[in-house]
Amino acid sequence: MIKLKPLNKAEAARYMGVRGEAGPAVTDILDKWEPIVRERLRPGSVYREAALRPAEDGIWVDGMDVPLTGNDIRQHLDGCDRAVLLAATASAEADKLIRQASVDGMAEALAVDCLCSAAIEQICDRAEEEIFSRIEAPFRTWRFSPGYGDLPLDLQKPLLQALNAQRRIGLTVTDSLLLVPSKSVTAIIGISERELHLKGSSGCDNCNMRDRCAFSARGGCGKSQTT
Repeated sequence: MIKLKPLNKAEAARYMGVRGEAGPAVTDILDKWEPIVRERLRPGSVYREAALRPAEDGIWVDGMDVPLTGNDIRQHLDGCDRAVLLAATASAEADKLIRQASVDGMAEALAVDCLCSAAIEQICDRAEEEIFSRIEAPFRTWRFSPGYGDLPLDLQKPLLQALNAQRRIGLTVTDSLLLVPSKSVTAIIGISERELHLKGSSGCDNCNMRDRCAFSARGGCGKSQTT
């Protein structure tokens, strides 16, 4: 299990909608909850390396029973013959903490929610570091998740099934395609033997949830991952 390092409180404040330096009220709440969140979360991640097989109906990934469809993922994986499927979660403790904090007020709940979001970003980054300390990957893409661009969100379920994520880290998806626990991520990382010329980023403009996402409404999550 990943042991969390101190969470990025500046990032959490940005998720809360703070522009520039956080004021004393926000800082005090984040200072109060950061060690609690870090102590309570039980991060988990699972991955699988798989061969890619481009076809007319999409890109087939060994271990998945449906192809990856859409122009964006085809472009993103152009030149890749392998990929890593990744699922990561901050655990059900994140949802419990958010509910617990709501007893103290909406500001407290928002702060905990955003600290948990900072935590899942750290978990994904550290999982990726660990994966590529084990797997040879001369060049790789940034993480591309179902729901980015035109990659369908309904690929969440087959991706989780390919990883056996429910049994291994307790991660499931609802009929409405929401991940449970909520502070979780699924992603595909392409691997190539030659230099890649990546286009786009993992920011809000490419996300199918942008019209319903509170972070996007407050100016975005501030994350743009590149290799």
